[in-house]
Amino acid sequence: MALSAVEKQARKVQEFRQREANILVAALELFSEHGEDRVTVEMIADHVGIGKGTIYKHFRSKSEIYLRLMLDYERDLADLFQSPKISEDKEALSRAYFEFRMQDPGKYLLFSRLEDKLTKSSSEPEMLEELHRFRARNLESLTDLIKSRIDENKLEDVPSYFHYCAHWALVHGAAALYQSPFFQEVIQDKDEFFAFLMDIGVRMGNRGQRGRNRDEA
Repeated sequence: MALSAVEKQARKVQEFRQREANILVAALELFSEHGEDRVTVEMIADHVGIGKGTIYKHFRSKSEIYLRLMLDYERDLADLFQSPKISEDKEALSRAYFEFRMQDPGKYLLFSRLEDKLTKSSSEPEMLEELHRFRARNLESLTDLIKSRIDENKLEDVPSYFHYCAHWALVHGAAALYQSPFFQEVIQDKDEFFAFLMDIGVRMGNRGQRGRNRDEA
């Protein structure tokens, strides 16, 4: 049975989206394995099994591929903040945030490098601005969650950024340790070590942890 014009168009759109998703998956795999500077558009096309020109039907440049990957990462984080698990149990926030960032330390560090490069090169400024807007919204959501736990007397009554910057520092340090050749030798049980770090992250900033409340300072 022949497809109608509408059905054909719908199939084309579906195929286009699937190919775009395949390009992003392939690019992330190659960036993680070889480093973003060594990966060319041709390599990405070969990995997907398409021509180089087809890549440019989806993305203007490799920088746009970088930013699409980073935006998707921030969207996944936004979904986490809005998930029922966090809404119902705000104490799960620290663990969920740490798990999200550390589920793939290499990807986390890759995106940190890419953002630094894109900011310095001023590549794709509109998309970079979109990324920063999206991240700002994520920080607003995170700030609201932290403030609600402060109001519940669960966290230290300090500016919210104290809490999320402390968590960022822990995650960033943990990711750097994960890829450090020296500490790869030192940390013999990586799973247990990162479980230990996660437990620290969950407790970090809890009310009274410093031995005194802010009002008593």
